[in-house]
Amino acid sequence: MGFLKHIIRGKGWLFLLLATLIAVNWAGTRWHARLDFTNEKRFTLSEPTKQLLRKIDKPVEVDIFLSGELPSAFRKLSASTDDLLREFRETSRGRIQFRFIEPSEIMDGSETSYADTLSALGLFPINLTTQLKEGQQQQLIYPVALVHHDNKTVPLRLYQGRSPMISYQELNSAEAMLEYTLADAVAKAIQKTKAIVGYATGNGQPMSFDTYDLVENTLKPNYRFFTFNLQTQPYIPRECKVLMIVKPSMTFTQEEKLKLDQYVMNGGKLLIFLDRLNAEMDSLQVKNEVIAYDRDLQLNDLLFRYGVRVNPDLVMDLQCDYLPFDVNGNGQYEFLPWNYFPVMESPSNHPINKNMGFVSGRFVNSLDTVEAEGIRKTILLHSSRNARTISTPALISGRENVNAPEDEKFKKPFIPAAVLLEGKFSSLFTNRLTQTIQDSLAAYQVRFKPVCDEDNQIIVVGDGDMVLNAVSRGDQPIAMGMNPFTFGTQREFPFANRDFLLNCLEYLVNEQNLMEAKSKDYVARLLDTKKVNAEKQTWTILNLAVPVLLVVLFGLIFQWLRKRRYAQKMKQQ
Repeated sequence: MGFLKHIIRGKGWLFLLLATLIAVNWAGTRWHARLDFTNEKRFTLSEPTKQLLRKIDKPVEVDIFLSGELPSAFRKLSASTDDLLREFRETSRGRIQFRFIEPSEIMDGSETSYADTLSALGLFPINLTTQLKEGQQQQLIYPVALVHHDNKTVPLRLYQGRSPMISYQELNSAEAMLEYTLADAVAKAIQKTKAIVGYATGNGQPMSFDTYDLVENTLKPNYRFFTFNLQTQPYIPRECKVLMIVKPSMTFTQEEKLKLDQYVMNGGKLLIFLDRLNAEMDSLQVKNEVIAYDRDLQLNDLLFRYGVRVNPDLVMDLQCDYLPFDVNGNGQYEFLPWNYFPVMESPSNHPINKNMGFVSGRFVNSLDTVEAEGIRKTILLHSSRNARTISTPALISGRENVNAPEDEKFKKPFIPAAVLLEGKFSSLFTNRLTQTIQDSLAAYQVRFKPVCDEDNQIIVVGDGDMVLNAVSRGDQPIAMGMNPFTFGTQREFPFANRDFLLNCLEYLVNEQNLMEAKSKDYVARLLDTKKVNAEKQTWTILNLAVPVLLVVLFGLIFQWLRKRRYAQKMKQQ
């Protein structure tokens, strides 16, 4: 203590202060910590994310392309990404490394810029118009990142806009999704084995070019993919985490439904994209009209047992996609809204559809939830508030768009188009097994189960085309949900069909349980503009004057203490 007093009374305190400041700054560069006082705990990592980061055994590198001269909104997104990755680095004990790169930079050992590589990976920029003092300026923004681990690279988007216009709410949602987006990409980069996802065949499911984006770009990169023929295979193996049923066109037999039923009873998940009515664009383009009729798939009783009914109708919506029409009959086509292609919204009431963009539909059937004991139902997609339904048999004609739709007919809001069912499902075949079916089960040593042992999940979507793709004019497959008629035009819009599919699969597979991070909701605490303008001068003066006054006050107190100390010393002498 005597040594410390000697330093404080002498000039040694200055060197001690400098050494302390240097030590604190060095520690600040090595460790990063903050206290989270927000109600929604927006700055606290979820436990599944922490567990994922702690089990990383090799370095993971993250390249973020939000660098350079950015608009203020994207600078904020860049800063939030930097803060979050610092948390990732500390939680992973330094195994997460990251850097911010300007997209215009040339890659090491190459003559190609990062921007060209990003476009080749399907990470296209946002063409943003920014307002400067000199006027408006077009700027390409790349709110994207690449996650590298060993020889694997996972691309991801940090911003998913719901519309072509950039809004504060959308950027706030992007910040809310940052933890899930980055953690999910890290999980995909480090995973050694992939979950098995099956694709049911044997009932007229698509198997050609229209499944290219689904199979090659969506399922195979993220899961182990295999096809399963319900007609020939005796049962669905339990190793299959999720079985997809996409746009079947042929009737399901009792034996096929039993295989699906027992797969669910044994913990298997179903993801069903169903067109109950037969309505195809090919027929409409040839004859300019088509009659939509029931396919008679014989799945109604099975789905009804689980808690949902797919109705024999079509959803028409004023919020819809566009098709080209020859309005005047002179061969000059105009893009007009096509009410049978509804652009569906998500209520953001579940991690699957949280902060998700619009989803494009094609001849969508409406859904109804029905009473099923112990089953919880969550609507994942619905129409806009200006919609209607038409029942089968429905005549669909290209001549309908000659006149504008009568708005007063579109009065039915939020028609359900996708639903999540959760709970302990009961078998459709309880007390209904024939002797033939019992003998068949016994031959394959399969024990009939009347009810699920644990909670299970099924997702039913009233649109079989939602996850299929069309082709562009060059006969190249385009992304699912993309309109082939508006592709490459000013009306092109990247719908969130693939995001919806991946979110459904992620929730059903649920290997990392990262959906907890996605359920975060950031509250946009906006300032009162009128109050800000009224009190701007007062707060400006306070911000300028108070720090100066505190420094002056500290100096006066220090000088007073110094004089007092030396006065006492003189008296003692």
